[in-house]
Amino acid sequence: MSTLTLILFFTLLGSICSLIGGILLMFFGKKNENIVHVLVSFAAGALLGTAFFDLLPEAVEHAEEFSISTPMYTLVLVGILGFYLLDRGIHWFHYHRIGQKKHSEHSRPTIPLVIISDSVHNFIDGIAIAITFMVNPALGMVTTFAIIAHEIPQEIGDFAILLHAGMSRKKVIIVNVVSALLAVLGAVIAYAIGEKVEAILPYALALTSGFFIYIALTNLIPEIHHEEKRGYAFLETFFLLLGVVVIYMAVSLLHH
Repeated sequence: MSTLTLILFFTLLGSICSLIGGILLMFFGKKNENIVHVLVSFAAGALLGTAFFDLLPEAVEHAEEFSISTPMYTLVLVGILGFYLLDRGIHWFHYHRIGQKKHSEHSRPTIPLVIISDSVHNFIDGIAIAITFMVNPALGMVTTFAIIAHEIPQEIGDFAILLHAGMSRKKVIIVNVVSALLAVLGAVIAYAIGEKVEAILPYALALTSGFFIYIALTNLIPEIHHEEKRGYAFLETFFLLLGVVVIYMAVSLLHH
């Protein structure tokens, strides 16, 4: 089996497996809508955990490997500010297009922000799989399963966010499938470019970290505070911390 065939097969496998948690949520959430809101808390923790325990350390490691002088933390800030400007632009667009009175809860900018950040992340995952397969097929397989392990909890969170923001189940599935397939595009581009693509990975990883941090702190956590149902405060806090812990454990175990 050729290297390209292996790359395509395992990238597709990773994309499909990563969506399993979200698909299960769709069926479970259908019976209990409250689970969707609670999992928004989990998503916030998962995004923060992914940014600080996975993406940012990887960015710093790759930057040191390629002797990149630009501080990765600066790029995280650029990612946060960049998403702030995008967020403001989306707010402005909805305000002027829909009108202040008709600006419903379903028109909140959470949806495009989550889709963009998740798409960028999936694209980077595809690049990582391709690069490691070009180095060593065994390493590529390990990388694929590592990506699946940290993507499943994150995808559960993404499904919960989009459902909570008002997107229909059908659209959530379509959007996440298309976003997941961007990993294949990233893998193909990485294979075509070759080793040169490794030099841009630190920048992409750091920027994606900024995206995740921004979404968690400005869109999800305020949404958690907004919920006023009794007994939810403990559950929300527990699931937020659980999201962080799950990502930390997955990354730590996979690194070992």
